[in-house]
Amino acid sequence: MVLHDAPSLIPFPSSVQLGEGSVPLGSVRLTGDPDTVALLGAELEALLGHEALSDTGATEIALGIDATRGSAEGYALDAGAGRIRIAGHDAAGLFYGTRTLLQLLRRGEPSGGADPEGPAATGWSAPEIRIEDAPRFRYRGVMLDVARHFFAVADVERWIDRATALKYNHLHLHLTDDQGWRIRIDAWPQLTGAGSGSDATGGPGGFYTKDDIREIVAYAAARHMTLVPEIDLPGHTHAIGLGYPDLVELPAITEANIAEAAALDQPLPEHGVPYAAWGVGHSSVKIHEERTYDLIRDVLAEVAELMPGPYLHIGGDECLGTSAADFALFFERAGRLAAATGKTPVAWHEAGAVDGLVPGMIGQYWGSVVPEEGHAAHARRFVERGGALILSPADRAYLDMKPRADHPRGLAWAGIVPLRTAYDWDPAAVLHDVPVTAILGIEAPLWTESVTTLAEADGLAFPRIAAHAEIGWSAQNGAERSWRSFRARVAQLVPAWEASGIAVDRAALDDDPEQDDARVPQPAHPASAPSAEETA
Repeated sequence: MVLHDAPSLIPFPSSVQLGEGSVPLGSVRLTGDPDTVALLGAELEALLGHEALSDTGATEIALGIDATRGSAEGYALDAGAGRIRIAGHDAAGLFYGTRTLLQLLRRGEPSGGADPEGPAATGWSAPEIRIEDAPRFRYRGVMLDVARHFFAVADVERWIDRATALKYNHLHLHLTDDQGWRIRIDAWPQLTGAGSGSDATGGPGGFYTKDDIREIVAYAAARHMTLVPEIDLPGHTHAIGLGYPDLVELPAITEANIAEAAALDQPLPEHGVPYAAWGVGHSSVKIHEERTYDLIRDVLAEVAELMPGPYLHIGGDECLGTSAADFALFFERAGRLAAATGKTPVAWHEAGAVDGLVPGMIGQYWGSVVPEEGHAAHARRFVERGGALILSPADRAYLDMKPRADHPRGLAWAGIVPLRTAYDWDPAAVLHDVPVTAILGIEAPLWTESVTTLAEADGLAFPRIAAHAEIGWSAQNGAERSWRSFRARVAQLVPAWEASGIAVDRAALDDDPEQDDARVPQPAHPASAPSAEETA
């Protein structure tokens, strides 16, 4: 059933029954699961005021886990008769139920002649509503490129808050690239000692200590988010050569590199010199040097020990100066080294060209939403060898693509990606001969060549990050899975985002809401919309 007055929820739940009344939140008591109570209590206190929360509050918000219910990460929310109850199918589902509750909260006028400044009389309420919900895909990721521009721990944690509010559950940290190496490795201290001191525009750079990483991991875990670390190999490795020049080849500079550098007024890469520019494809580790693999073995082992999640991303993209034979030789070995840490290796889809791909490796597809044949074949290879796919089509999901030509940040090499374009794609329809059960989920990457602050990241990501959140969570044929509904719900959420400190690109809402309101295109193959059980 389509709700003509649909609540402003993103991603939209599986089932919503909206009542006519509301539940007042002037005086609240939280009960149930201690960890979730602590998180939600801090958030409600910031909204309602300290005095509104007490052990004797008139409105109970009961938080519990009912493992007899449906699929992983699902929940039920029932608000009515002066009480709100959230029952998670598991701990993650309970947390996501509280994210839905926070989106439901509305502030009206104080009543009864109360002091309008008094926190207990602010008129906050939730609608009477019944929700049953569970995700479509089990992997719903965002990526933050901290290699080209470094983000401090506090900013990474704020990025986690932004993502988990939209029910993302994976944060891919792009930790290494030509412009900088951002994670301390004890066995190879000059990776950060020399390799972390700059960024894509010649800024100060920086890196994470192991304690920094532990803090980020703990912060994410408390919000049911898994970190996916990426060590990009064998290309995007110029920064390794700052500390260990004997392990990196001289830059393989092409005519395309020269033309791009001239057009952008940027320097070309020089061996052993920090690279403050954006060009790609010119760097490679020494693939036939045995000491290279000593470094990679040590790096992957230390990273895997720090990160408790199941995935370890080893890159594999844009190795333009590496022969196919050398790339295959390297990636077969690097894949085995990654798997030896006990993690499931992940790689960009180019690695699918390798015949000896380690079985079970996950591929991340970043080609266009209408694939080139070679890219599609490379992506299929991961599935053929027992792995799965994460979908990140650059012309839909890359948050750093400009939403319009005059946007002050972002690039446009994959095209201009307005909000509507970001919303109108279906992961199950991209690779037609890949079964939907082989799609682990989706990821929205934010590369940071042109981004130096969290506010600039916000300006590119919001509101398009909400589009991908809905694509990853909501059923493809769901009641409110349409452009018109989505745009209306985004517009309703913008004030709350801005009140929380997010710099929203309001111009993105200029896309015409009355344009063709056709459903998101159906995939060409059957079984397009997996159940949560199929993707679990």
